Amino acid sequence: MGQPYRSYVNGIARLMEEARTAPLGDLPPAPAPALPSDAPRVLVFSPHPDDESIIGALPLRLRRELKYDVQVVAVTQGSRADRQTARFEEMTGACQFLSWGLIQTSPTGLLNINPKSREANPAEWAAAVRVIAKIITEQQPSIIFLPHDQDWNSTHIGTHLLVTDALKTYGPGYRCMLVETEFWRAMSAPNLMVQSTPDEVADLVAAISFHKGEVARNPYHLTLPGWMSDNVRRGGEIVGGQGGTAPTFPYATLYRIRDWAKGGFVEAGRAGRIITTDGDLAGTFKVS
Repeated sequence: MGQPYRSYVNGIARLMEEARTAPLGDLPPAPAPALPSDAPRVLVFSPHPDDESIIGALPLRLRRELKYDVQVVAVTQGSRADRQTARFEEMTGACQFLSWGLIQTSPTGLLNINPKSREANPAEWAAAVRVIAKIITEQQPSIIFLPHDQDWNSTHIGTHLLVTDALKTYGPGYRCMLVETEFWRAMSAPNLMVQSTPDEVADLVAAISFHKGEVARNPYHLTLPGWMSDNVRRGGEIVGGQGGTAPTFPYATLYRIRDWAKGGFVEAGRAGRIITTDGDLAGTFKVS
């Protein structure tokens, strides 16, 4: 008997190679239910175009299962001036495919959103904070998604600081639910694992493919399923508990949910939750 896993590993490599020939973007919108007029609002602050789709497993389920109104905020449109317009157009296609709204911060996106600029250019940073605060005021979100504060990439960390600085301008009486996301660096203490179906993962891969200028040089949309499988490995221990029964599903995304209250993060007693595809999503994300 030969090595039993060789065909398995070779099969994955072969499928990834075949997927390189699939068309990028230009797909009709994926099915989604109509939004009720009083749908709760969800804001997803995306540091770069494509981040919205990479971390989009939970927003996708909120849109499809709970009929929440998901609006993506294009915090930046990338650092290359010659690509900023095109990247917003690509992001528009991705959001339309997933039935999400899209909000632009400026014609080119905000610039210099990073911790160094926050310290060195306080006037420019304060202007960016006002832009974000104005969006929050206009949208009145019940749930906000933002990168966690150690997500390695300087714009991801900058986006975390920008959103929390904007929230601080509302004073101690403002309250909403915050969902922190991860991509470049894993969170040390996520408290939520959300399962995705293969069809949902396929839609997220398709959404990333709309970002043609990026994936044409580096087809990272094809590695999303592998990353989501590794999330199951990590989440089974970190969220589910060390030494517990490992989940058997293949795809998930990890998050950290807390409340924003009294001018800062407040633990909300939601630690250790695993929401499967048939789990009680509303039980965690029901908003009044």
